[in-house]
Amino acid sequence: MTPRQTFRPNRRPALVWQARAAILLIVFLGGCNGAPKVPDWKINAIGHVERFTEAYLKGDDRIEAREFALARAETARTGRPELVARIELTRCATRVASLVFEPCTGFEPLRADASEAERAYADYLGGRTLSAAQAALLPDHHRAIAAGAATGAVLPPSDDPLGRLIAAGVLLRRTQASPEVIEQAVDATSHQGWRRPLLAWLGVQARLADERGDAEMAARVRRRMDLVQPAATPVTVKP
Repeated sequence: MTPRQTFRPNRRPALVWQARAAILLIVFLGGCNGAPKVPDWKINAIGHVERFTEAYLKGDDRIEAREFALARAETARTGRPELVARIELTRCATRVASLVFEPCTGFEPLRADASEAERAYADYLGGRTLSAAQAALLPDHHRAIAAGAATGAVLPPSDDPLGRLIAAGVLLRRTQASPEVIEQAVDATSHQGWRRPLLAWLGVQARLADERGDAEMAARVRRRMDLVQPAATPVTVKP
């Protein structure tokens, strides 16, 4: 169960960072190297995962819900609960990246049949400190944070923006995110044009500026938030 085992259809560059950032896409298609033909459900599911992840980060709830349901259906028809668990965990990871700290309710009914790696990832997303053995099941750049040995100095690299946001979100959930971590999260999501997490992280920056009494900084951040907010659709009233 390593990144080298992952099948990556060369369709869109965005899949590269998703495959590195989410545990689902590191292990999801493991074992298919050398196979004469990849089953259709695997190719279909990876496309739906890509689309629901990106739709959520961009703030499109309608597309996210549809693509998530399709990704879950493709994996559910295999009868393998651990695959469905990974779909649910990927969805929960986008919430943590966007600072929506809620229980990963879709995963919990599947926990008993999930692997140790999936349970460790669920606990990591929940902000729990993992044992060294549990942390070793995560991608390299998340291990120190998962084990409580780092508070942000070792965030995932900038070419893994989703992974960086997930790690920063975990730190904030634990109240361990420094201003530097928050700045890195803002930069990562701004560069990608991901509206939902950008508004959330800018909101954190604005609150911290208020707490420091830095009215100028708070005003500047809120002007950025105004730019990111979607414009209201004008309503046409017919006579």
